[in-house]
Amino acid sequence: MAEKRTSKVTITEVAKLAGVSTATAGRVLGGYGYTSEDNKERVRASAEKLGYRPNLLARSLITGKTKTIGVVAGDIQSPFYASILRGIADVARAQGFGVLLTNSDELLERELEAVQLLLEKQIDGLIIAPCDIYDSAHLHAAVRAGCPIVQIDRIVNGLAGDSVTVDNRAASRNCISQLLAAGHHRIGMIAELERWASGNVETFLDRVLDSSLDPATLFPSWQRLFGYIEAHAAAGIPIDRDLIGRVGAYSAEAAKTRTMALLSRPDRPTALFTVDGLTSAVAMDAITALNLRIPDDLSLICFDDLDWMTFIKPGITAVAQPLTAMGEAAAQLMLARIKGDDGPMQHLSLEPTFAQRGSVAAPMFATTA
Repeated sequence: MAEKRTSKVTITEVAKLAGVSTATAGRVLGGYGYTSEDNKERVRASAEKLGYRPNLLARSLITGKTKTIGVVAGDIQSPFYASILRGIADVARAQGFGVLLTNSDELLERELEAVQLLLEKQIDGLIIAPCDIYDSAHLHAAVRAGCPIVQIDRIVNGLAGDSVTVDNRAASRNCISQLLAAGHHRIGMIAELERWASGNVETFLDRVLDSSLDPATLFPSWQRLFGYIEAHAAAGIPIDRDLIGRVGAYSAEAAKTRTMALLSRPDRPTALFTVDGLTSAVAMDAITALNLRIPDDLSLICFDDLDWMTFIKPGITAVAQPLTAMGEAAAQLMLARIKGDDGPMQHLSLEPTFAQRGSVAAPMFATTA
């Protein structure tokens, strides 16, 4: 039985077998500089025969590239991020890039730690769902240091980085318009609505109605509230501000408390719109606890189409975001920047689809405009 080799195969050994210099073998295996096709074939064949594995750290010192992309997700347990990450990983792998994944838990201090770690790992670029869209000094510093950034789902104001989002405002407006068309005049909304630099929900509503607010500068949940307000205004239906359930945090417990309070009101809404996967799951828990029937007692539309929404009866009508396509687009933008694209920043807004199922019906009891 042959003795197991304990040391790594070196470039020198590959060069000797191929009959070329160590420098030539290094250029071929490192992917830099010019080498004849004949020498390339001999070096690659020798490397394969010896089982050579490249020293990526050494190569990065020569090329200035590690062929890795860093990703900071908001919550890696969420199906939302899982699908986006699949799209990123597929595109990166096809181009010979690896992915280093970190998680922020939607907390700025953890995002700061994650970005610092990835930069210390000498990533070639960063894809991130930023926690803070109003400042994010650490991301501005990363760009100034030469690290390209692609943002997903949210856009930091003034950051010189590409982005991939969906048209939250239009999708939300469509959801509320369908509920209004079904006869609902009291439509509840459950949303995180955690941070808005300029005030509260009442101020936000007033600024949407007087057209003094740019939706591009907002977090997704606020963009979805923007569409909620626009749909009511277009239909001439006044908004009961007490029906807007602002959770104020990325928290299932807080969302459950807010949803139970909204649905337990004597004048509870006849329809409910939830703005993400977390609030949708919490809403179903609350609806079950209160013995409400969908759609007889309460119509429901959710933003984000999750697997469980097709398993229950009736199926839940939902907005389906093109999550894998978002990840693919983010990775493609990133690879273009890494390869030297210095053109204008690109901000892609993908169109979601609408999964029409059985959770919407006309209200069973009378409502007033």
